[in-house]
Amino acid sequence: MYCVKCGVKLAESEKVCPLCGTRVYHPDLPQKEDEYTYPKSRYPKKERRSLGFPIFATACALFPIIITLACDLRFSGAVTWSGYVVGAIVLAYVIFILPKWFSAPNPVIFVPCSFAAAALFLLYIDLVTHGGWFLPFALPVVAVITAIITAAVTLLRYVKKGKLYIFGGAVAALGLFMPLLEYLIASVFGGGNMLGWSFYPMAALLLIGAFLIFLAICRPAREFVERKFFI
Repeated sequence: MYCVKCGVKLAESEKVCPLCGTRVYHPDLPQKEDEYTYPKSRYPKKERRSLGFPIFATACALFPIIITLACDLRFSGAVTWSGYVVGAIVLAYVIFILPKWFSAPNPVIFVPCSFAAAALFLLYIDLVTHGGWFLPFALPVVAVITAIITAAVTLLRYVKKGKLYIFGGAVAALGLFMPLLEYLIASVFGGGNMLGWSFYPMAALLLIGAFLIFLAICRPAREFVERKFFI
């Protein structure tokens, strides 16, 4: 039996939800006619979505971009430091504001778009600073993280069951990526040995991933955690 308001699993003897205080509804108990668990209408009216927030946020993003570029061109005569500011604002806009323009944004599309915007920003920094680290370091790092997170988001959206398996697998995959990250840092920027500091985050992430998969397999342990932490 579950709470009709917050979804917490309840014991059969519970009369009030311990988390939100909602009176427990039991199908075998009679209800008054004026009490409804769900809306009477089969197709409840949908609220009209307002575009006020994305329009306001776009205006707020354009204002500092224009001011920054104007100041940089006025005092430097070229786009110098303002490029970093504009790039950071555009990146934040793509991640947080762009999905707000759509009534039902699909994270399977917007998650890789956000990482692509981050990769372009890093490419701009690399070209301006003549660092030479984008192709050997930033690109493979962003590509691997994008692949892991996009795969997890896609499975969570289209697969109805096995969320703990998905979370556990994603966390374990990030853990296995840590040695590669350390190798790329050492080969591009110098210093460090293979399996030095990366062993610690790898071990921690693998343990967390294994624990999530264990909860997915062991139902009694999963139910104990659900009761203990109200999930």
